[in-house]
Amino acid sequence: MASVIAYSVGSVGTVFMAGSVFSITADKLVPCIILAIPDFIGWVLPYLLYREIIKKKTVQVTPLIDQKYDELYAVCEKANGLLGDMGK
Repeated sequence: MASVIAYSVGSVGTVFMAGSVFSITADKLVPCIILAIPDFIGWVLPYLLYREIIKKKTVQVTPLIDQKYDELYAVCEKANGLLGDMGK
């Protein structure tokens, strides 16, 4: 999800860059500058969005992963106990 959002915002920034390039090739400086501002924002913002979304998702998922590790540890302890009883 983080990648999709970052790519989408980056694509919008690229569209503004294309508009800016077409404006400067048509010798229109003011529209070029106006379109360049959201362009640079659209190229920097995806990285920041990606990092923030990944951070939030990591905080959300880490307790669930830890819980599964605890369950797996408990099952392994039971299996080890059963194997130990079989060896006697």
